Amino acid sequence: MSDATVHVRYMVNDVEESVAWYTRHLGFTLLSSAAPAFADVKRGLLRVLLSGKTSSGGRPMADGEQPVPGGWNRFQLVYDDLAAEVQRMRAAGLSFRNDIVHGPGGAQILLKDPSGNLIELFQPGARR
Repeated sequence: MSDATVHVRYMVNDVEESVAWYTRHLGFTLLSSAAPAFADVKRGLLRVLLSGKTSSGGRPMADGEQPVPGGWNRFQLVYDDLAAEVQRMRAAGLSFRNDIVHGPGGAQILLKDPSGNLIELFQPGARR
């Protein structure tokens, strides 16, 4: 397969609210919408499939377990000035799971989408 796009599916509580949030705050563009069941948004080579309860991705598994939003899995967006982006997003009323943490590879913070799914915002550390 030659498609370089990375596809991530997130279960969401409200497809239309999620589309507005991803496009307004993170710079994604809407590819298609079949709200309230499904929509997909794209930023660069990342395509996020936003699946509501009535989408095919929202169907119960064979054991009866229902897919739900949230959890610890996430994708990462890289920024040159993480502190400035976090300040902008906090001013817009966005919610974070934690404060910026610094480690050997750089700095990161976990942003929560309207359904509680996580997006890691990351700023690489200086390379030696």
